[in-house]
Amino acid sequence: MKRILSIAVFVVLTTLAFAQTTPTKLVPKTAPVATSGDSPLAATTTKKKLKIPPRDGFYARRDIDSTEMVPFADVREEDVFYAKRIWREIDLRDTVNSVLRSPKGRLIDVLISSIKDEELTAYAPFDSLLNEDDAFHNPMSADSATKAALGTSEVSNNKTGTVTTVVNDFNPEAFVKYRIKEDWIFDTKRSIFEPRIVGIAPLTYNETSKTWQPVFWVAYEELRPIIAHKRLINSNNDASNLSFDDFFIRRLFSSYIVKESNPGDNKIKDMITDPRERLYESERIKKSVLDYEQGLWEY
Repeated sequence: MKRILSIAVFVVLTTLAFAQTTPTKLVPKTAPVATSGDSPLAATTTKKKLKIPPRDGFYARRDIDSTEMVPFADVREEDVFYAKRIWREIDLRDTVNSVLRSPKGRLIDVLISSIKDEELTAYAPFDSLLNEDDAFHNPMSADSATKAALGTSEVSNNKTGTVTTVVNDFNPEAFVKYRIKEDWIFDTKRSIFEPRIVGIAPLTYNETSKTWQPVFWVAYEELRPIIAHKRLINSNNDASNLSFDDFFIRRLFSSYIVKESNPGDNKIKDMITDPRERLYESERIKKSVLDYEQGLWEY
């Protein structure tokens, strides 16, 4: 009996040892079976997740087209106790004024496009006697204003001997100066002495007369609703929300005076030939206007 029990135990241990040493057979995974309603292509392909484009920058590019233009305070003629008309020139080659010629937003592009769309009226800078006229007397058509801005050149044909006048291609880099006409007024009703821009004119260089001449004049009252919704490229702050109107109203530009109202209607260059003395005269006129303001509040 003991012998039979020993043999049985031996057989059991041998069977367990053999089972541990035998490798288990791997069962391959079967591909999911497509149902009758699904296509084989849908069963093999995986659904792709739509990729959200990355955020371009860390500041909000606010849309200024929806902003409201801050209106000027109404000034009645009977409340104007003092007025002085000044003509200034803005040179875009100056670093402060270079924002007006940025490729991402040029002032001349805004003027030309608004005139073409007949949103803005251009006025002739000369009268019938070829004298400078900035009083908005002679409105120009959109075609004539555009042609004056682009300029013309004469092309001669050697075969026929004829000369044809053609319009030049638009070159925004040619407009590096602007002329501003403004009034410094003292409003007795509000007790405020402030400047009010009346008109703006882009200038081009005349090779014949060697002078800078206005191409056309636009009234700032009509121009302001347009440029108030045009973003100004601010070189100091990319998150800035300034418009072209803010640039002029806040007096962020650098300029020099070329003329003040006088009985002879003379410019500074007509009276002074030395360029350095012209700058001195410009500063003298600026100081005289500011001195008048200071004199108003002396007791």
